[in-house]
Amino acid sequence: MDAVIQAIAEPRRRDILGLVVEKELSASEIASHFDVTRPAVSQHLSVLLSAGLVTLRREGTHRYYRARPEGLAELRDYLNRFWKDQLSLLKELAEAEEQTKKEKMDAGR
Repeated sequence: MDAVIQAIAEPRRRDILGLVVEKELSASEIASHFDVTRPAVSQHLSVLLSAGLVTLRREGTHRYYRARPEGLAELRDYLNRFWKDQLSLLKELAEAEEQTKKEKMDAGR
């Protein structure tokens, strides 16, 4: 999970993931979206690949990348634990408020 967090901490890598989430793109197609050198984009792709966030397919001299959403699964599960706890708390608070309103209405009759 640490490698994933470090990989997505860099905004340009998040932008690259956004490009390849819907379709496979070549390294040169990805590089054309940025105003940095191709070796810099290649380095970003290497980090994403090492973190398991993209797949690489080679065809001749071309390299094609696609996002690997399952690479985010461990981080998503970790974050969902907090979200789930917050949703449970919100549910409890809403139910308590609803009960209070019902009791006030019953007392006013």
